[in-house]
Amino acid sequence: MERSIQFTLNRRPVQLKTDDERTLLWVLRTDLGMTGVKYGCGENHCGACTIIVDGRSVRSCMVPVKFVEGKEVMTIEGLAENGQLHPLQKAFMEHGAVQCGFCTPGMILKAYSILAENRQPSREEIIKSMDGELCRCGTYNRIIDAVQAAAGEMKGGTHHE
Repeated sequence: MERSIQFTLNRRPVQLKTDDERTLLWVLRTDLGMTGVKYGCGENHCGACTIIVDGRSVRSCMVPVKFVEGKEVMTIEGLAENGQLHPLQKAFMEHGAVQCGFCTPGMILKAYSILAENRQPSREEIIKSMDGELCRCGTYNRIIDAVQAAAGEMKGGTHHE
């Protein structure tokens, strides 16, 4: 059913009229230009479409846009603030956790949600929490190193709390 949907996207209010059953992935990408949200499998398996909704990671390929009515949504485009990269973004670059870059936005946002819940996760906790986020280039060890480094730099915060 087409209706007006309102939510906050990357700290800015958004209102759009659309079919409320459309997936959030396609609304973000096509209607709102958030191309950092990637279409990977479309079946909740890969994590390329991961975003943050009210502080928790969500796979946008499986969520109808009506789910975010009145909520806070963050994509990779909203992670940096005032022109400054988030510590996770910096750590991914510094640790070579970015190769082709396709999975990177989803990986970073999943890591963001992990660090919001567990400010100093062990390597094993990071591995368990990131399970299901797929990287075709196989940079998993570098990704884990980057998440650990960012946690250390952030001293337990997510810089958006």
